[in-house]
Amino acid sequence: MALTLEKDYINYFTNNRDEFQESLLSEARNVRGKIEEILLIGNIDLLSNAHKLVMYTIQGKDSELEEFAKIEGVSWASHSLTLAFKLEWVQAIRRTIWKYLQEFNKMNHIEVEAEGFFNTEREINDRIDKFLNGLFLSYSEYKDKLIESQKAIVENLSVPIIPITATVCVLPLIGNIDTYRTDTIEEKVLMEISRLRIGTLVIDLSGIAQMETEVIEHLMKVIEGANMMGCECVITGLRPEIVRKVTSIGLTFESKAKTKATLQQALEDYLR
Repeated sequence: MALTLEKDYINYFTNNRDEFQESLLSEARNVRGKIEEILLIGNIDLLSNAHKLVMYTIQGKDSELEEFAKIEGVSWASHSLTLAFKLEWVQAIRRTIWKYLQEFNKMNHIEVEAEGFFNTEREINDRIDKFLNGLFLSYSEYKDKLIESQKAIVENLSVPIIPITATVCVLPLIGNIDTYRTDTIEEKVLMEISRLRIGTLVIDLSGIAQMETEVIEHLMKVIEGANMMGCECVITGLRPEIVRKVTSIGLTFESKAKTKATLQQALEDYLR
């Protein structure tokens, strides 16, 4: 894009900003009714950001566009706004830019040669595409980090080791236990035994209805690891289904841990 023409385009878009915004809103009908809502939800000014995108695109400010895309992606992701909605908005901006470029050329009787037109078309569309790609990447990276942090919180909550006395703790397990969760249990148990100097860990299984063979075997290894660290394990709340599964594979808890019928019984014994 020629420098002189670029300045004329910038002045034209700046001087006709209000008209441009109205034209843009007519292009993105689904967005029009959400302008105020998005401003309230995420302090995101769609119209102001649209003008910024237009200016960066026309002026060829690639580094500013890249940084702007990252900021927009994080803002959009942190407030759980949909990418489909953003895509519609940016595509409406693209169409409106071309509409105004055409109007400017017609008004000023500018005849654009084919080569010049295609060069301008490639420059503008490439910049908008790069903005979209940067925004999607930033959005995705933020969401991935958020999911990982939430996953870590859930994993920590799924293995709640509760101190009862200075040396006695309870680990109540509830719900389904798969091999991934047993990995989490093993890591958390061994770390907390070391950190809290746990002498006795009561593992309550009354909230577990079924356990697969590999999970039982892994749990046995967790108990062995705890024993190696000087921690005695007590198993409570074993259901008949789990007992049958344990005996069917030739294993037994008694060689590695004490067993009690209920958590209440175990606590009465250790708090006596």
